[in-house]
Amino acid sequence: MAEGDRKRTQEVTHRPGSGGELSGRTVLIVDDDPAHVAHVREGLAPRGYHFREAHDGPQALSAIRESRPDLILMDVEMPGLGGVEVCRIIKANSGEDGFGFIPVILMTARQAAGKVEGLELGADDYLVKPFDMLELSARVKSMLRLKVLQDTLVEKNRELDKANKELARRREELLALSRTDALTGLFNRRCFEERLTEEFARSRRYQSPLSLVMLDIDHFKRINDTFGHPFGDQVLKAVAQTARTRLREVDVLARYGGEEFIALLPETGPADALKVCERVREAIAALGVEHVSVEGKRQEVRLTASLGVATVPSADLNSAEALLRAADAGLYAAKGAGRNRVRQHVP
Repeated sequence: MAEGDRKRTQEVTHRPGSGGELSGRTVLIVDDDPAHVAHVREGLAPRGYHFREAHDGPQALSAIRESRPDLILMDVEMPGLGGVEVCRIIKANSGEDGFGFIPVILMTARQAAGKVEGLELGADDYLVKPFDMLELSARVKSMLRLKVLQDTLVEKNRELDKANKELARRREELLALSRTDALTGLFNRRCFEERLTEEFARSRRYQSPLSLVMLDIDHFKRINDTFGHPFGDQVLKAVAQTARTRLREVDVLARYGGEEFIALLPETGPADALKVCERVREAIAALGVEHVSVEGKRQEVRLTASLGVATVPSADLNSAEALLRAADAGLYAAKGAGRNRVRQHVP
């Protein structure tokens, strides 16, 4: 065989024989002796395997990167990078991001040379030349079955991981749906009440200010009766978006029911809470929501809102329910005073 041919990594395919479910599996034969490579290949050919050949360590690593063989039959003694060193590299890169699991059968002409070292480095089997071809065939079949089982396990684990991630994603979606108002995208009442309990407890523990705001769209029933419920929904979404953009990220805004909204402002005292309420009220008063009639007539509808706000710590507000009632009383006081205004609870 010419020197150029010896340097080349070859791929040889034989017709399937009696290999059964293992037919078509790829076996990489690594040996610097072409006659031994041919001997092994011919002995295993009836099994219907596909073969690749390499004549030294670097060629072997190149072939592994290119074709990911199912099994490697490799001579221990080769010039330069020997079989034990190549085995070390293969097993060090056996993760999913590397070569994956590839069984390695080491072959040597010396009875005990490198056997323990090779097995300790992860070689899966060891043969001493010359070996009986029936024994080689049996060991190859055993290692390929191990490879099939390992590949199946990896694929099942991958599928399980994918299913778990999908389950977690769906669980998060369901959790978000259970905590979100479908129309406005804000938190719903149930979620808000949970947060109120948490924030009130934190405020009491650290004696930090916490303000609660209740907001009601003025004359909302008239809007619904005049322009229809679809337009009323449009108004609710516009008010929700406007209020949300006037609050901080840490503030909790929810749709409390109907045309009522409610907000928690952590670390916000009475003076700052009043400023926030006025900012929200002014933004809503500046809104113009366009109504388009069935005839195509366009009309800008102006909106206003009334707000009530209460803050703890406060001597007369010793529970979350009391804080809520105080803000609600402020809201009704704002409506009674003519709407489009803010009323603040005073201890």
